[in-house]
Amino acid sequence: MALMSINSAVDSGFLEALRAIAGGRVSLSIAVREQHGRDEGHHETCPPDVVVFAESTEDVSAIVTLCAAHNVPVIPFGTGTSLEGHVAALKGGVCIDVMRMNEVLEVNAQDLDVRVQPGVTRKQLNEYLRGTGLFFPIDPGADASIGGMTATRASGTNAVRYGTMRENVLSLTVVMADGRIIRTSRRARKSAAGYDLTRLFVGSEGTLGVITEITLKLYGVPEAMSAAVCSFETLEGAVTTVIETIQNGVPVARIELLDDVQMDAVNRYSNLEYPVQPTLFFEFHGSAAGVVEQTETVKTLADENGGGSFEWATHEEDRSRLWQARHDAYYACLALRPGAKGMPTDVCVPISRLAECILETKKDVEETGLLAPIVGHVGDGNFHLCIVFDPDDAEESARVHALNERMVHRAIAMDGTCTGEHGVGCGKQDFLIAEHGDAVSVMRMVKTALDPQNIMNPGKVLPGN
Repeated sequence: MALMSINSAVDSGFLEALRAIAGGRVSLSIAVREQHGRDEGHHETCPPDVVVFAESTEDVSAIVTLCAAHNVPVIPFGTGTSLEGHVAALKGGVCIDVMRMNEVLEVNAQDLDVRVQPGVTRKQLNEYLRGTGLFFPIDPGADASIGGMTATRASGTNAVRYGTMRENVLSLTVVMADGRIIRTSRRARKSAAGYDLTRLFVGSEGTLGVITEITLKLYGVPEAMSAAVCSFETLEGAVTTVIETIQNGVPVARIELLDDVQMDAVNRYSNLEYPVQPTLFFEFHGSAAGVVEQTETVKTLADENGGGSFEWATHEEDRSRLWQARHDAYYACLALRPGAKGMPTDVCVPISRLAECILETKKDVEETGLLAPIVGHVGDGNFHLCIVFDPDDAEESARVHALNERMVHRAIAMDGTCTGEHGVGCGKQDFLIAEHGDAVSVMRMVKTALDPQNIMNPGKVLPGN
């Protein structure tokens, strides 16, 4: 099959050298390349020139060294579940698929940590840990790879209690833009030695290097877990309950907000029968007595804000069904308008501004006449719109992008961020300067220092990259 080249440096000599490294793990298939040029978002497919399936850190190092010598772009790829065009090969080049690097390398139960390769998925990791009394709590919804979650600084439904990937990565092995292999830290829970390179690479979206090993924090499986659903008369009442829960110091594990439109979609898609009203999904972790205490406090707060009765899911299968329905919210939105596309977008604001931001956004959605359900991990101020639209309708597309832009600038004006967890990719670059100002120039200096040829996932994160 002839190569449909985008980057002129990817020639027959380069391919011959790449095959010398990876043999039959090099693919020029159009179908394989297209699969690796898109994610779950609405951005256009932009395939790489070639896909190579890596099997070790040394593999990745050899591939990147070759790419650096030929000035060929490198795009890391995991499960492809990102949302902001992170894996699009905007300048062609080589996509390094790390999903064959899927081994759990070391579990240190006494130290509560684990070392994994980047292709290990979160579900695979927790299945491996079953029986140890430990688990890894970060849950972005999709069964994403740990490498991808690290690269995008993912979080998800449990972040209100357990934090994001930023707080849960202890150390990384990274292949740099010149092929060097570095380890960013040791396993100690704290260190004052040198620059914090681990935090630098967490959230770098493949623009500074390729992550090939990750050491993560683990947690003990709670003695008791209980989930509940509570519907509210108003969206304001639901959001106020969230704010008061956090301000009262209740160590709730998850608080998810779904507006009335999202609840209608979830009910239809997942065969549930909850009221079509603004709704909170809760999960409580702790001792049996502690869970009871948490739930009583939250029930009181909900009652004061127009909440109905709590519907409980205490058995594991019931909790799994509830949270699977939440994780399927994106697909439930798309099912409301078959054949349409979805633009999932997110922002995050200080918890004190959450009600204001959500209510203004809800009003904005209603005034535009767009289909855009609201859902969010609101315990840490993060919420999402899934705007369902026809991308071939220029007028509707313009309204969609204008709504997204207003939502982002509204959050930034409230001292929030343009993205709480989706990342920047190529989809939110235009908002980075509005959020960070002159700090973007410092980010650019770091990028230039570590990747002077700009071969590491070019066109992502930094405007004009």
